Amino acid sequence: MLSGLVIVDKPQGWTSHDVVGRMRRIAGTRKVGHAGTLDPMATGVLVLGINKATRLLTYIVGTSKTYTATVRLGESTITDDAEGDVVATMSAAAVTDEDIRAGVAALTGEIQQVPSSVSAIKVNGERAYARVRSGEEVKLAARPVTIHRFEVQDIRRERGGDVVDLDVTVECSSGTYIRALARDLGSSLGVGGHLTALRRTHVGPYTLDQARTLEELAEDLEVFEMSQAARALMPNRELSPEETTEISFGRRIAAGAPAGSAYAATAERPAAAFAPDGSLVALLADSGNFAKPVLVFAPGTGPGAGSGQAD
Repeated sequence: MLSGLVIVDKPQGWTSHDVVGRMRRIAGTRKVGHAGTLDPMATGVLVLGINKATRLLTYIVGTSKTYTATVRLGESTITDDAEGDVVATMSAAAVTDEDIRAGVAALTGEIQQVPSSVSAIKVNGERAYARVRSGEEVKLAARPVTIHRFEVQDIRRERGGDVVDLDVTVECSSGTYIRALARDLGSSLGVGGHLTALRRTHVGPYTLDQARTLEELAEDLEVFEMSQAARALMPNRELSPEETTEISFGRRIAAGAPAGSAYAATAERPAAAFAPDGSLVALLADSGNFAKPVLVFAPGTGPGAGSGQAD
């Protein structure tokens, strides 16, 4: 059974669910998932898991992301991006380059961000965007995010300076909304702003250079098999033959590092454990003097073997 990660260069206009559906047909399996939604307007890196590799997706979702984007100052939209109607305009002619860079600096680091009201966040069991479309006013709570890098690559003044377009690069924590960043930059400068283009270039260790279009994947399905994907994603631990046998049956082995140390594996950040032949056996978490399987991938007849469970 084919299992592994597929790095897709998502086309504009497609939802992440659309891409998953197409990959199910390409790979010939229903068991396909993605590691973090991209808006239909956005393009770029979308990581998909096929069959057993869907178990790795939860560890990819929380990784940092990098984007290239274009922010337009001087116009606000209902969706904070180019897909929504313009609801306010104000000339950005008086906004200087220094003002822009100061505004960007203020939105770098650990910040509190209010997601876009048309996000997929659920409010009382219903998606926020559905409530907005039905005419309801939705106000979401601010949440902490980290903007590791927010750099302005180019500043272009259009329409006599009334509109300013910024090409930016953003590296951020999981859960960051780039369109909310555009909105907040425009708001801080007093002229409003929204996102006009967005391309994701990195998801954790996976890059745009590794991504393939759906057309290319339909011709030649390029899959990062389980061991290859796990080696790039998380800390590695090489097992002895004896340890491989124990872990294959869901049993614990000696810890790779003391619990609580910087090198200790945890359930949230496990270590990928490999057999002497290089195959992925399990994901391990250190606890005291022992390492315990979080997920077991190796075939066997013991508890959790091949099922993604451990005792």
